[in-house]
Amino acid sequence: MYMFSYTSGTTGDPKGVKLTHKMIISAGYATNVRVGNTGGTPLSEEDCYISYLPSAHSFEQAVSGMVFVYGLKVGFFGGNVLKLTEDMQILKPTLFPSVPRLFNKIYGKIQEGIAAKTGAASWLINKGVNSKLYYLKNGQGVHHKVYDKLVFNKMKAMLGGDVRLMITGSAPIAGDVLDFLKIAFCSEICEGYGMTETSAASVITFCNDPQTGIVGGPLQNVKVKLRDLPDMGHLHTNTPPTGEVCFWGPSIMSGYFKNPEKTAEAFSPCGWLLSGDVGQINPNGSIKIVDRAKNIFKLSQGEYIAPEKLENVYIKSSWVAQIWVYGDSLRDHIIAFIVVDPDHTKKWCAANDKTFDDALLKSSEFVTMVFDDLMVQARQNKLNSLEKPKQLTLLKDPWSVENDYLTPTMKMKRNVAKKLLADDITRMYSEPLLKEKR
Repeated sequence: MYMFSYTSGTTGDPKGVKLTHKMIISAGYATNVRVGNTGGTPLSEEDCYISYLPSAHSFEQAVSGMVFVYGLKVGFFGGNVLKLTEDMQILKPTLFPSVPRLFNKIYGKIQEGIAAKTGAASWLINKGVNSKLYYLKNGQGVHHKVYDKLVFNKMKAMLGGDVRLMITGSAPIAGDVLDFLKIAFCSEICEGYGMTETSAASVITFCNDPQTGIVGGPLQNVKVKLRDLPDMGHLHTNTPPTGEVCFWGPSIMSGYFKNPEKTAEAFSPCGWLLSGDVGQINPNGSIKIVDRAKNIFKLSQGEYIAPEKLENVYIKSSWVAQIWVYGDSLRDHIIAFIVVDPDHTKKWCAANDKTFDDALLKSSEFVTMVFDDLMVQARQNKLNSLEKPKQLTLLKDPWSVENDYLTPTMKMKRNVAKKLLADDITRMYSEPLLKEKR
C-alpha cells in the first residue's frame, strides 16, 4: 500500500482511497506513453515541472507518478498561488499541469489585456489569434514563426518561456479557452479525466488532436463502459451512446479505508467502479463528459442542473474570483454567490471614484453590472434560461480551507456552504429576480 488518498469531500465526509504502488506507477506510465504516441515528446529527466497543486489532490499525485517513473526535475512553488507566475520565471518549467479554475482565470486576464490594446497593437494581436486558431483547427499545430515572435512569445513568457506541454484535469474546461491557451502559450494541452479512485489519470486526449470538448480515450491501464441512467435519459442505446462512466483495471482502487459501506456503493455488482460522471462515446471512440450524476440537483420543473459546469463558465468573467451556484428543488431558478476579483474591482473603483467595500457589493447598480457580464458568458456558452442565476450575492472575503468553505484540494464544500450561507439563501429567494438585457 502506497497511500490513503482522501477524496475532497465536496458533498460529504472525505473517504480514504487505498492506493498501491502498482496503481500510481501504472497511471504515470500509461500517461506518458499516451503523450509519446500521439504527437508529443515523451517526458524525461530533461524535463521539469512546478509543483503547486495540493499534495492531497489526485491530479498532483498522478503527475508525481510520472516523476517517479521518468525522473523529471521538480520545483516547488513559494506557497502563494497569486505569485505562481513569478516562481515560474525562476524555475522555467517545461511541464505545467493545472486545473480549469486557474486556466480560466489566466484566460480572462489575457483577454482583458487584449481588450485594452488599441490601434496597430490591437489589430496585430487579433490577426495573430485568428490566424493561429485557423491553423490549429486545420491540424497545423500551435506554432507560427511570424506571430509567435511578434505576439505570443510575450504571452509564453508568463509561464517562464520553456513550457512545451500543459495538462488540465479535475473538471471540464471550455473548448474555446483550451484552443486559445494552446495558441497563446505555443504549447500542446492534453485534457485528462479520472478520479482519486482511479489513481487520477485514466482518460486523456491525444497531444496533436485539434478537437476540443472531449477528454480523449482510455489509457492502456483501464477499461471503460457506460451504465444506463434511465431517470436522466442517458442510455447506451442513444445516438451517440450516453451513460455513467465506469472503470475497471489495475489502477482502480481496492476500496475505502475502514469504510466497507461506501466501498460497496462505489462499485457495480460485477466489480466496475462507478464514477458518478455521465459520458458520451463519440463515433471516433473519444469520450465527452456531458453531465454529473452526483453533484447535480433538480429544480421544481424537474430539470437537472450541473453546478460545476456553470461555475466553470461564469468564472471566466473578469469580475469573478470564486463562485458557488446553488439551487433548491422547491424553486424554479438558481442563485449564485460570487467572491469578486479584487484586482479588477479595485481598478474599476479607482476609475469610477468608488470605494471597494461591502456597501458597493450590495448596491443594485454594481450587482446589475456584474450580472450583465455573467449573462454575456452565458450567451457565449449557449446556456439555457434555467442555467442562468436569477439572484446574486457579491462577497469580498475569499473562501478558503481555513474558513471551511474549501477542501484541501480547493474544491467547494457544497454541503458546508449551504449551512454557512443558509440565511443568505433564504433572503435571496425572497428578493426580486434579476432581468437579463435583450
